[in-house]
Amino acid sequence: MEFDAIVIGAGHAGVEAGLALAKLNKQVLVLSISLDNTAFLACNPSIGGTAKGHLVKEIDALGGIMGIAADKTLIQLRMLNMSKGFAVQSLRAQVDKTAYHQFVKQTLENQPNLQLREGEAVSVQKHEKSSVDHPLYTVKTTHLTYTAKVVIFACGVYLNSKVFVGSSIQNKGPSCFAAANQLSNSLAELNIPLRRFKTGTPARLKKDTIDLSALKTQAGEELNYTFSSLKQKINFDKLPCYLGYTNEKTHQIIRQNISATSKKQGLTEGEGARYCPSIEDKIERFNKERHPFFLEPEGLSTQEMYVQGISTSLPAQTQLAVYRSLDGFKNAQIMRDAYAIEYDCIDPKTLSATLMSKNHSGLFFAGQINGTSGYEEAAAQGLVAGVNAALFLDKKPPLILRRDNSYIGVMIDDLVTKGADEPYRMMTSRAEYRLHLRQDNADLRLAQIGKSVGLLCQKRYKSYQKKVKDIKKIEVLLDKSVDKEYVEGLIEGGIQMPLGTLIKRHEVSFEQIKQLPVLKGLDKAAVLEVFIGQRYQGYLQREDRHRKEQERLENIALPQELDYTTIHGLRNEAAEKLNKAKPHSIAHASRIFGVNPADINVLLIRLRK
Repeated sequence: MEFDAIVIGAGHAGVEAGLALAKLNKQVLVLSISLDNTAFLACNPSIGGTAKGHLVKEIDALGGIMGIAADKTLIQLRMLNMSKGFAVQSLRAQVDKTAYHQFVKQTLENQPNLQLREGEAVSVQKHEKSSVDHPLYTVKTTHLTYTAKVVIFACGVYLNSKVFVGSSIQNKGPSCFAAANQLSNSLAELNIPLRRFKTGTPARLKKDTIDLSALKTQAGEELNYTFSSLKQKINFDKLPCYLGYTNEKTHQIIRQNISATSKKQGLTEGEGARYCPSIEDKIERFNKERHPFFLEPEGLSTQEMYVQGISTSLPAQTQLAVYRSLDGFKNAQIMRDAYAIEYDCIDPKTLSATLMSKNHSGLFFAGQINGTSGYEEAAAQGLVAGVNAALFLDKKPPLILRRDNSYIGVMIDDLVTKGADEPYRMMTSRAEYRLHLRQDNADLRLAQIGKSVGLLCQKRYKSYQKKVKDIKKIEVLLDKSVDKEYVEGLIEGGIQMPLGTLIKRHEVSFEQIKQLPVLKGLDKAAVLEVFIGQRYQGYLQREDRHRKEQERLENIALPQELDYTTIHGLRNEAAEKLNKAKPHSIAHASRIFGVNPADINVLLIRLRK
C-alpha cells in the first residue's frame, strides 16, 4: 500500500502533522501503536500555561486543531500571570482527558485523505527506487508493509521506553500503553544519533478519599477568551482545582526512602526535565519548608485526581505513605502509581529548520522524539513538519518560522541550532522579542501565513480579517477626544483628552477603556491590540528596531551547498561548525555556538562579492 506520507505516532505531534498533510490534499496514513492513545494526555490533563498558551494560540492561527479541542473539552479556564504584563499572560485550560482524546480521534476519523490505523512501526528503510530528488521509504509494521514518499516520526516517548516504580522496571510506554521496541534500530541503521531522556508523572488519587476542605479551592474563571479564533461557545462546568503544600513529615519520608528511587539505584540513565523535577529532586535541591502542589481533576466522569508537583519514582508502598502525609490525605487511595519513564530520542541538531533530516531527504521528525517536553511543544512541531512535508512533496519553498514572528520559530531554532541536552520546555524567557510575541496577537502574526500555505479555514481567516478591520477603525479614533464626563469617571480631575492619550494614562485599565461608548460594537480583541500598542509604544518601537535588523539578517540566505572551508578569512572552528549545521541564513549562522561576530563579517563580505 502506497501513501504520499506516513506519520508514525498519533500523539499531539502526529495528530497535527497528519491533519496538515490531509488538508493539503496528501494521502496520509497515521499509524499508532494503539488507537486508544490518540491525542492522549498521559501526564497533566491540561492545555496551555505559561508560554505554552502562546504556542496553542499560534497553532490555531496557522490552522491547527489543539486550540479547538481544548475549547471543546475544558473543565476550567484561567489566565495566568494576570498581575504581570501582557507579554507573559498565558491561557491555561484544565480539560477532560477522555473527552479530549475522543474529540481528536473522531476528527481524524472524519478527515478526508487521512487513514488512521493501529499498528506498531518496526522499521523504516529506504526503498530500492529511492533517490535524493525522489525519496521513497518502506515502513513495516508488525503485520503489514507500506511505502511513502515522506515519513514523519512523531513517536513521543514510546521508543524503547521503560517505566520505573522503585526497583520495578517494565518495558511499557506511558499509562501502560505498549512500548515501541524495534523502531530505534532503524534510526540507528540510518546513522541518526539517539540518546536517552527521562520524565515522570505523579500518582492519580481517588477524589472521595481526600478531605478537600484541608486544601485551598482554585476555581476557574469565566473569561472572554478562547484558544481558538472560532470563538465557539464555551461550556464552563467549573470543576475546581485545589492547592496544597507538602510538610516536614512528607520530606522526612522521602529523605528516608530516597535511595529506593530508580535514579538513586542507578536504574535510569536518561537526562530528566530540569523544569519539571520529581518531588525527591526538589527536596534534595531546594532547602524549603514546604513545596506547593495542585490537585486537578482528570475528567468529568472519573474520580481520578492528578497531583501536579509530586511526581516520583519511589516504590508503590512508599508513595502511599508520602501522599497520606499531606494535610487532608490521611485516607487517600492511589488509583494509579506515579512512575518515571525513560525513552529514546534523537539529536535535533541533525534537522533543518523545516524539521526534515539534513542527511535523509523526506524524513521529518516532530515532538518528543526531538528532545522536547510537553503536549504544546509537540503539537507545534507536528504542524510545522506536516506543512513542510506537504510543501516538500509539491516542490514548493518550505515554511520556516522565525524567532521574531513566533514562539514556534524560537523553539525550532533553539532545537536545530543549539540542540537539547535535557527535555526542552518552552518558556517566555527564551523569546528575545516577547513584547511582540504575545498570545493576543498570534493571529495578526501568523494567520496570513496559515492562509497562504492553505491550512487556515475560511471561518478562522474571516475572524482575523474582522479583527484587522476593527483595529484600523480604532486607530482612526485615537486622535478623537473623549468627552470630559467619561474621562472624569476614570481620572480624578480629568479633562477632555484624545483617546490615545487616555490609553497611555497608567491609572486607566484595559477593562475601563473597552467600556467607552466610542468603542461600542468593535471587537474587544482589536481594542486590546490598540491598547497594548499605545500603552507600551516606546518599548515596542525599541524592540521593533532590533526585530527589523534580525529580519534583514534572516533574509540573507546562505547556499546549502556552500563549503565553508573554502572561504578565506573564516576560522577553522567556525568553518567546521557551519559545515555541520548548514545554516539557512546569516542570522541562523550567528546563533551557532563557536561562530563569532568576526566570522559573520567574513560571511557578509563573501556574499557581497
